Amino acid sequence: MGNKNIKILLVDDEPDILEIVGFHLQKEGYQIFKAKNGEEAVNKTKTIQPHLILLDIMMPKMDGIEACEKIRTLKGLENVLIAFFTAQSEDYSQVAGFDAGADDYITKPVKPKVLVSKVKALLRRLKKEEKRILQLGNIIINKDEYFVEKNKVKIILPRKEFELLSLLAGTPNKVFNRDVILNTVWGQDVVVGGRTIDVHIRKLREKIGDKYIETIKGVGYKFVI
Repeated sequence: MGNKNIKILLVDDEPDILEIVGFHLQKEGYQIFKAKNGEEAVNKTKTIQPHLILLDIMMPKMDGIEACEKIRTLKGLENVLIAFFTAQSEDYSQVAGFDAGADDYITKPVKPKVLVSKVKALLRRLKKEEKRILQLGNIIINKDEYFVEKNKVKIILPRKEFELLSLLAGTPNKVFNRDVILNTVWGQDVVVGGRTIDVHIRKLREKIGDKYIETIKGVGYKFVI
């Protein structure tokens, strides 16, 4: 997702802050939207559906804490990134912010380069979340809804087969050795036989095709595309 597709909502009751912060983030190519209080922020979030909200705490009509709590209840927007952007540095306000559902906390004043860097770091979390749905050629792995789709045909896999496929496909062409696979998919506290992986690999190949999972003799397996 390029910067031009990223929507950021700035919420602050100080016009100068909105202007300055908006200017520097627009230079990076982001789409910038503005609100001057918490109530307006909640309403704009519903219509804009931003990827990131920079939210002041002390505002009229509705403060940032209450706005954050309301935004977190909006259907379909549970994963929007929210960072409090405020001059307050007291521990209690940070704790209250995180309790309300904030992802991070930025104290102002902040230098433009530092702000941009923090925004980029926050948006990297968004990219990680996007990887909840993996598309590899004609195969889609949906980790949220727990299904695999091949050539637009949905395939429902048992839990361990799904987790094994997700592990391998999460880093295509990387060789996973048997110990890593066992520890990641079955856990260190579960004792399973050495043939367990082989059986699950065979079942996966039967369902999605032989060409996707390659055996590296004496080492383990990898997903190839």
